[in-house]
Amino acid sequence: MRIRYGFRIALDCAMPTVASFALDIHTSRQADILTASPLFMRCGPQDVPSSMATDMFGNVRRRAVLPVGRTVIEHHGVVHDGGRPDPVNLSAGQVPIEQLPEEAMTFLLGSRYCETDLLAEEAWSRFGHVPEGWARVQAICDFAHDHITFNYQNADRTRTAAGALREGRGVCRDFAHLAIALCRAMNIPARYCTGYLGDIGVPRDPAPMDFSAWFEAYLDGRWYSFDARHNIPRIGRVVMARGRDAADVAMVNTFGPHILAGFEVWTDEMGAESVAA
Repeated sequence: MRIRYGFRIALDCAMPTVASFALDIHTSRQADILTASPLFMRCGPQDVPSSMATDMFGNVRRRAVLPVGRTVIEHHGVVHDGGRPDPVNLSAGQVPIEQLPEEAMTFLLGSRYCETDLLAEEAWSRFGHVPEGWARVQAICDFAHDHITFNYQNADRTRTAAGALREGRGVCRDFAHLAIALCRAMNIPARYCTGYLGDIGVPRDPAPMDFSAWFEAYLDGRWYSFDARHNIPRIGRVVMARGRDAADVAMVNTFGPHILAGFEVWTDEMGAESVAA
């Protein structure tokens, strides 16, 4: 399967502003890229130079000084995907903490948006009786999926996992944060993922396309994708960034004020009707 992907973002700055971006496909999927444009960054007719590096989680990071005015950032391409739904392994077991690889240990700890200390009692009271492994992660997903009401109008960049539990509303990042925090409280490593997820193999969502958030849990020596918002295996996830929570994978992080003046995302199976011009 070939998936067309891309975005167009416009940022207005009243003064020169340093910005960091995580807008490239993750290094683990770059071998699947069939064609890709450069990542264009322009302010009027002027190209805005940027530097590029890879962070501790394998995410591609770009950094630039945005000039006064409107900077438009664009990128598009085609990526190969196996076309299969997320793997399901009902027998996948929980790895004892003493046997976890060091890279997984980071994803057991509390973080900015995932307060394991505040949610530990809640987690053990709700899921302590559920068998360890896949069944326990799925039970956590079921709970988060049923507990949170999705609505784009409920987006709040300051809401944490504890806030999502308390308020029962949010967007995809809130579903992921709550599930991650509950998994970690149950000694299951879980990491936050963001990227493209088109309506492939499911009815088309009439809402404008957005980047999506899900999480991966470490079971039986590998990472498995889980999605507490949709709560079904999906086809065509293309990860852009991974981290402890949304703070590690912000698509745009400016070190000064800016206004988001435009935002478009598209991703669809080649041959299907495109969702972007």
